[in-house]
Amino acid sequence: MTTTFPDVTISTERLVLRPFEEEDVTALAEMMNDENTIAWTSAPHPYTRADAHAWATRDSHAERAEGGGIVFAVTEFLTQRLVGIVHLRNTNWRTRATEVGYITAPWARGEGYAGESVLAVARWLFREQGFERLELRTAADNTASQQVAQKIGCISEGVLRNAWTVRTQTADGGWVDTRTDLIVWSLLPEDLDEDDDFDGYDGYESYDTYGGHGAHPGHTVPGQRSDAIGRPVGADRK
Repeated sequence: MTTTFPDVTISTERLVLRPFEEEDVTALAEMMNDENTIAWTSAPHPYTRADAHAWATRDSHAERAEGGGIVFAVTEFLTQRLVGIVHLRNTNWRTRATEVGYITAPWARGEGYAGESVLAVARWLFREQGFERLELRTAADNTASQQVAQKIGCISEGVLRNAWTVRTQTADGGWVDTRTDLIVWSLLPEDLDEDDDFDGYDGYESYDTYGGHGAHPGHTVPGQRSDAIGRPVGADRK
């Protein structure tokens, strides 16, 4: 039984989802230090250039190689600018189920990129990889992330009470952890409208033919795999 995802890129009419490259380091560090990303993820803060370099050149690639999931750098087709992250993680290969997390860069919010990229990954996951379940978890107050889940057709399944911590900014500019509930969402193959190709979803190609190198990029320590985007899936603020 296959227990790793293939190296792939996924394209839509506006986006290319590909493995991270060293050239993404500067944009990644800027994205991860945005206040909305800080608030809704468990990424290190401040997020250093060293953190970004480790994620872009090593840790995101290890996620796929070790079988836990796969990480996509979301880029604009025309400009090749980094606009977000989509991360499949906690993959169960026996049940063909996995969890998705996503982040949208502050300079790309309001364009619908989160929904477009996550739905493209879901179609690839169900159609090409034979998966049967995609799960999302959103912090209770993260309404923007919940809107993304609803837009792509996810079904709300329930609430995990007091299951996560988010960050709240204090008057002096610092950050403190606050407990929150998590809303659990799911997407199944039958939830997708097979008659709708979703704005130019073009399928996928192997990573080797793309010609490049492979959310929250987190702290890593020897022997520990990083948890790339944090449990409350999504820092997308429209």
